[in-house]
Amino acid sequence: MSKKFTTLDYCQYLLSSQINYTITNLAEHIEGHSHDKINRYLASQRLTPRLLWQNVKSTIVSDEAEYMYVLFDDTVLDKRHAKRQYSGNEHGIVQGIGVVNCVYVNVKRQEFWVVDYRVYDPNGDGKSKLDHVSDMLKGLINIKQLPFQTVLMDSWYATQRLMAEIDNFGKIYYCPLKSNRLVDDSGGVEKYKRIDQLTWSEQELLQGKLVKINKFPKDKKGNLFWVTVSPSRTEFVVTNDLTQDYTPEVLAICSIRWKIEEFHRELKQLTGVEACQCRKSRIQRNHIACAMLVWNHLKRLAFQAGKTIYQIKFGLLSDYLKSQLINPSISMILA
Repeated sequence: MSKKFTTLDYCQYLLSSQINYTITNLAEHIEGHSHDKINRYLASQRLTPRLLWQNVKSTIVSDEAEYMYVLFDDTVLDKRHAKRQYSGNEHGIVQGIGVVNCVYVNVKRQEFWVVDYRVYDPNGDGKSKLDHVSDMLKGLINIKQLPFQTVLMDSWYATQRLMAEIDNFGKIYYCPLKSNRLVDDSGGVEKYKRIDQLTWSEQELLQGKLVKINKFPKDKKGNLFWVTVSPSRTEFVVTNDLTQDYTPEVLAICSIRWKIEEFHRELKQLTGVEACQCRKSRIQRNHIACAMLVWNHLKRLAFQAGKTIYQIKFGLLSDYLKSQLINPSISMILA
């Protein structure tokens, strides 16, 4: 009786392979499993974000809630046969699969995990990216019951609905607002203004200013900060933490948000998440699920070893080179 192909086999392939992540390449390098057999297996499975949580929850190390942050953002996986959608990374329209991700960060340990994700498929499930973030937020609190105090998001998610949900859960948010967002910093004396038309005193530049965002409830105000991210880039960041009054601290908190960009980059470069060439939606979803599992495993190994995730992954090639220099499969001969 032939050995069954498993999800573990596929994850091991994504972890071990360095360049080619196709099913064809896998079938050529694994005994007893044909391309068709692997393809049928991947088409028959239904790997969901629940599997990711089952595998990552025992590896999470939480501290007090004040040191735990939740990050939400989406990325577009480059896929030739997928539908076209906007990619913030490419600053344009690409053919790809959108994935909305939730990353959990322990700032004390400087360690983070991807704990949930959703494939963006509005034609299939009727849900927007905001719906997915809302679902994941509720899952964090009601099901996963992870301790955290602060939520960080991109300006795309800085909506009244989502910010109100975070506020109602008793959590703190920090969100960059687009420069054309209308706010009132006069306490109702003047009309709403675009954020980039506000005037800032020296004290407000250091301590922020109290504002009401247009279409927010009358009693819901936030502290707005003008943050210099780099010499060529600034952001307007709002928080519902009305005790926050120090712009450098806001900058430090917002910098944590780049952990999710680090995750997106590593996921794409080291797991082959974009490399699956199958046209079937179910196989693509299962491939993404396995890539998420592989990233979390590599990241955990990297943290334990005090190395980068790149050193862990590319170390496989380094070990191969060392073994070939000692005992080469093909010996070099000179005349």
